[in-house]
Amino acid sequence: MSIVKQVILNADEELRYPTPGELRTIRSFCKTGEERIRLARTLEEKAQAIVDRGTQKFWQVCPKTPSNSGDRRKTGAAKRDMGWYIRLISYCLLAGDDRPLREIGLVGMKELYTNIGIPLANILQYLRCLKAEAIALLDEAEAAAIIPYFDEIIQELALPGPPYYMNDGPGESEPV
Repeated sequence: MSIVKQVILNADEELRYPTPGELRTIRSFCKTGEERIRLARTLEEKAQAIVDRGTQKFWQVCPKTPSNSGDRRKTGAAKRDMGWYIRLISYCLLAGDDRPLREIGLVGMKELYTNIGIPLANILQYLRCLKAEAIALLDEAEAAAIIPYFDEIIQELALPGPPYYMNDGPGESEPV
């Protein structure tokens, strides 16, 4: 959801006009629009190179991995998935915030990788390699704009999930 839409929904929910601060946020969002679009295009243009170079770097660090097994289907699937993260970052750039990560990008990813037997440590290392290659292929300002999104993806996949069972107090059979 864009910042503009969020401001409108918040104001409408509270039956008010947008505040001066919210209007400044919209103005700032609009002023940076051309730069965000340019960077999203640059990222799109360099996505294949980032994925290819990141894959080579990942294979140097983790040579024994399904994506490096000689199975073209597995290699293609791994590169496709990593390209998806690059695309997701471009969505964040266009939106002007991390909502695309939180709303469509990271929901269930950790569970998916676990369920299909891909070690999260490999995914995290692969993402670190992509980040390094993206930084190397972009100028300093462009790199600074994408680093927080890479970091958020890596952090989300690295954090342990909620426990299935928490024992915070007396059990059901124990008196309170």
